[in-house]
Amino acid sequence: MKTTKIGTNIKQIEGFKAFVPYPFPPKGGFDFDAKILKTSNEATRLLGKLDGITKLLPDSDFFLLMYLRKDATSSSQIEGTRATMIDAIEAGIKPASNKSNDVDDILHYIKALNYGIKRISVDDFPMSLRFVRESHKQLMSQARATHFSDLGEFRKSQNWIGGTKPSTASFVPAPVAEMQRALSDLEKFIHADDEIPVVIKAGLIHAQFETIHPFLDGNGRTGRMLITFYFWKQGYLEKPVLFLSSFFKKHQQLYYAKLLGYHNGHIYEWLEFFLEGVIEIANEAIAIVDKITVLREKDFIKIHKLGTRAAESASLILPKLFGQSIVDVAIIQKWTGFTRAGAQTVIDRFIDLKILQPKDKNKKYGQTYIYKEYVDIFNNDK
Repeated sequence: MKTTKIGTNIKQIEGFKAFVPYPFPPKGGFDFDAKILKTSNEATRLLGKLDGITKLLPDSDFFLLMYLRKDATSSSQIEGTRATMIDAIEAGIKPASNKSNDVDDILHYIKALNYGIKRISVDDFPMSLRFVRESHKQLMSQARATHFSDLGEFRKSQNWIGGTKPSTASFVPAPVAEMQRALSDLEKFIHADDEIPVVIKAGLIHAQFETIHPFLDGNGRTGRMLITFYFWKQGYLEKPVLFLSSFFKKHQQLYYAKLLGYHNGHIYEWLEFFLEGVIEIANEAIAIVDKITVLREKDFIKIHKLGTRAAESASLILPKLFGQSIVDVAIIQKWTGFTRAGAQTVIDRFIDLKILQPKDKNKKYGQTYIYKEYVDIFNNDK
């Protein structure tokens, strides 16, 4: 497959080589073959289908919340976090002091995603370098103490990937001056009125950002957020429900290999991989919406067979379970205003209906309860 060089390794005064990007996009533009354009068209079609059926969900904001947790978990796991999506959901009912550093990483990612969503939708803020820095600040602010990331600021010193120093690294991004030029090129590219299909352009933006690697820490997570924000900003999705981190986590070594290949000019091989991810995750999200619709209808039918008063309280709780699908007695009390005994009665009723089940059946005190059939629709770690 043809190559398009996007930069070259240049020896620095200190003795190591760093990758200095050429002006971007390449002067001659890109040469997308028929296969890539066909795959791009299929990815675009599926994004439209996903957008359409998501609008039909009565609890679409809860669907988005679950997907935020799913993406946050996968993206953080790529960086070494061991917490699961279940941990992230359960964090919603735990005091801050009981949350592990790994769970904290996921919660910071969710916070940054929510910040970016608000910034784009409510504030109508452009996807500028300032937006990138703000998102990074939200991601890294008050994160685990071992992180030193100069949060919200592009780096002022050399960084590297792998190894203990630049001379032993697997990849050394551009020195600071060249990094700043490359970032300026990328910002202009994001806003350029060109004829590059949006799904292809999203893939180029992500790979170019990771090549520049402008932060001391948090580059991967920030770069993966930019994919979703770009699709949404371009109006391809009414709600930002396409997140590729689970695809990248599933093919983590290939993800790294394709990004490394991109640095070496194998742009089109990276794009094939990226577009494959968009198609797979869009299909997965469409299937998830279908499963949720079926489950929701089934469980509401169960509830409506209860007596009038019991059905009223159950109908109040079930929709909330689509957003917070692990609960305890205190949460049910908060939602309903019931006494502790009354809340436990409601939980027992949901257990009888096979909607909730104890999360840890051997636990005698402080039991939590999970809407497992719903969580399993999203959860890759089950």
